[in-house]
Amino acid sequence: MRTTLLTTLMASVCFLAGPAAAQTLRIALASEPTAVDPHYHDLSPNNALAAHLFDGLTSQDEQQKVKPGLATSWENDGKNKWTFKLRQGVTFTNGKPFTADDVIFTFCRTLKNETKITGSFADVTGNFAAVTAPDAHTIVIETKQPEPLLPTLVGTVGIISSGLAKHDKLSFDVEKNCGVTGEWPTLSTFNDGSSAIGTGPYKLKSYVRGSAIELERNDSYWGGKEPWASVRFVPVTNAGPRLAGLLAGDYDVIENPAARDLGRIANDKRFASVITPSTRVIYFQLDVARAPSPFVKAENDKNPLQDVRVRRAMSMAIDRDAIVKRLMDGAAQPAFQFLPTGMFGTLPNPPAIKYDPAGAKKLLAEAGYPNGFQVTLSSTNDRYINDGQITQAVAQYLTQVGIKADVDAMTRAIYFPRRAKKEFSVAIGGWGSGTGEASSFLRQWAATPDEAKTIGGSNYGGWQDAEFDKLIREAIQTLDDAKRDQLLQKAGARVLEGAAFIPLHFESTIWASKAEYKVTGRADQFTLAMSVKPAK
Repeated sequence: MRTTLLTTLMASVCFLAGPAAAQTLRIALASEPTAVDPHYHDLSPNNALAAHLFDGLTSQDEQQKVKPGLATSWENDGKNKWTFKLRQGVTFTNGKPFTADDVIFTFCRTLKNETKITGSFADVTGNFAAVTAPDAHTIVIETKQPEPLLPTLVGTVGIISSGLAKHDKLSFDVEKNCGVTGEWPTLSTFNDGSSAIGTGPYKLKSYVRGSAIELERNDSYWGGKEPWASVRFVPVTNAGPRLAGLLAGDYDVIENPAARDLGRIANDKRFASVITPSTRVIYFQLDVARAPSPFVKAENDKNPLQDVRVRRAMSMAIDRDAIVKRLMDGAAQPAFQFLPTGMFGTLPNPPAIKYDPAGAKKLLAEAGYPNGFQVTLSSTNDRYINDGQITQAVAQYLTQVGIKADVDAMTRAIYFPRRAKKEFSVAIGGWGSGTGEASSFLRQWAATPDEAKTIGGSNYGGWQDAEFDKLIREAIQTLDDAKRDQLLQKAGARVLEGAAFIPLHFESTIWASKAEYKVTGRADQFTLAMSVKPAK
């Protein structure tokens, strides 16, 4: 009897020593979310945090395959109408049942959100001509233009509770404030937790910028209970301290340790790692619309960036292979278009952009700049992997061909609002395709903006090309996959010819953890507590 009791106690102790019993999952982030508000800024760290608290009508698995979320099924009439059947029995974390009213309220809020960064998520809902609810668990969306990717796009919009604002009967009538009679929820009310009411697997406990984000498990989550009672996200922007914290036992999982340190992790049985290729392209966007441009100095106040020969010279001056090998430690791939080759709508054999400093100098001379000009490269230093170092390297390459390049690197909290105001001349960017096809980048960054901001919402450089606009507008309305694929290839080739965007590389994402934790890497680069499970 004593032996049995001792065995039972020992088993209990062993169980309690495991990660599941530890209850609190501690994750060190390389890039900190800038808000709890799911509609504030279409930014991967923000979207990843939102995925813990809020569900979309659909969701994506680790390889970005669309699957049911708050909608269990959907169908299209072959034209502009989509019908979504909503999941029943779902409640918000305040106990309120989820219904079609919450979907209408959410879609309206994306268009009435005065605190958002640029047109975040309005590029999805701005194409809605009507949203109706035949019953409490059915939503019908009629789009102004056919939208073949609507099931994917609506999944990016986190559904919030209609109880967050006073309202009469809700309707998708933006001009009449959708029936809302009180104040819409704001950025501050999400960040302080009062509006952070979702249907997701976790609830917000606290959000302190620069310090930590703490979540609590939502035990009534419709998708099943998560193994972690609480989750603590800590921003640690430097790779060295992140790894040191993992080795010291301060963190259970970390984002993006330096690739050069993976050998150290692999040789230690206490730890594990996973490397996952992503769709995120790192690139520079050039101001081709203004003369003079704010951070370009050239004779007669010209803007050399308006000359395609100059833009091509800048791209040729950059040694992408060296950046991948030396700065990214091989955990990246050179980029010659804006989505990895082989994905939907990409060129099957994109022309390689060869490192050719002599050719770059020749092009600059042909454009009338044999002695170059001055330019400042604006960059984040805490958003993308090695972003500040990459920008410094690009500046050095440009200087070598006669373009005197300086670097202004800043925290993303400052950078993104300034970029949205078009304050830069040459600006770094990073874009991961949320849809898994080439239209994601092309419609958002390269298209001439429309009034509804459904396309071109991030065209801060002002590049315009009538032929490209014709191609992308037709492509994003084409339901036939084969035809859309061809249109996107032609549109992508047109953007590459214009050279107003300089692609550098595609990031791979690395996660490292204690060996008793299993992390499933994601192509969208989201770091999710839901992707971490006990290894045994």
